[in-house]
Amino acid sequence: MTNLYMGGEDLPDDYVDENGAHYNVNENKSVPEDTTHEHDRTYENEGTRDLSPMVQISIKEYDKLKEQNKYITDPALIGMIDKMEFFLKELRKHIVRKL
Repeated sequence: MTNLYMGGEDLPDDYVDENGAHYNVNENKSVPEDTTHEHDRTYENEGTRDLSPMVQISIKEYDKLKEQNKYITDPALIGMIDKMEFFLKELRKHIVRKL
């Protein structure tokens, strides 16, 4: 913030500093005009905003979903794994271990 030297008597009534902040110097304090009560009201509801895209579920349902996460349920992926198992069995037929 810009310091007003000598109380600001030498400055015009409305002062704009090098950062573009507007000040009213006629009052004893130099507060930017941007910090009005209406400007502050725009931030009032940010803490209580609507979380409509989110879903609330019970802990029991959450635990059930977490348990299902450990298993493969996609039919396409299960089919690929079955094919891999088939090919692995075919490859094992050709393994000859020498003792």
